[in-house]
Amino acid sequence: MPPAASGDAPVAAFDFDGTLTVKDSFTAFLRWRAGHGGYAVALAMLAPNLLSYLFHGDRGRIKAHAVRQFLSGVSREELAAEARAFAQAEGPRLFRPDALATWEDWRRKGATRVIVTASPTILVAPFADQLGADLLLGTELEFDVEGRLAGALMGENNRGMEKVRRLRQAFGPNIRLAAAYGDSSGDTEMLHIADIKGYRVFKGRP
Repeated sequence: MPPAASGDAPVAAFDFDGTLTVKDSFTAFLRWRAGHGGYAVALAMLAPNLLSYLFHGDRGRIKAHAVRQFLSGVSREELAAEARAFAQAEGPRLFRPDALATWEDWRRKGATRVIVTASPTILVAPFADQLGADLLLGTELEFDVEGRLAGALMGENNRGMEKVRRLRQAFGPNIRLAAAYGDSSGDTEMLHIADIKGYRVFKGRP
């Protein structure tokens, strides 16, 4: 999804998981795809990596391990199709109504609306399309030469300062957001460059 030409339009940036949604969409997708039994087995196999995460605290590393465990070898086309099916099936149960109301309010104001998320771009893309997002900035997954998931991230996990770097890449080094909305420490830097700092302001449930 290419960036919209913002011109003088305000830019409103929204984190996805926990902000627009009530829970982590990546985890929900993995559970939906694997089924309860398959998810439990894969999670058990991932246990050593989860334990090591308690010491290194690198979310990008644990995300790459999860991709490797749950999705390694899946083709880009298959993953995109499954992401669309997941969005259609689970979307109504994920979104916070008050967050969607604010999202629509910024549309009425003529803003460029951006989803900035640490979740994989390919998985959030169908939701971004449903919402009419002008731009989606997510974590990119690495695919091999045959177009299959390699079990690694391509570039940095999109959280913290990486969110600001990606926004500057899209809108210029002096980007100032009209508003930013987030719910975790991974959104702090993005909130810092916004006039309206919406930290954990959405509480609604579907």
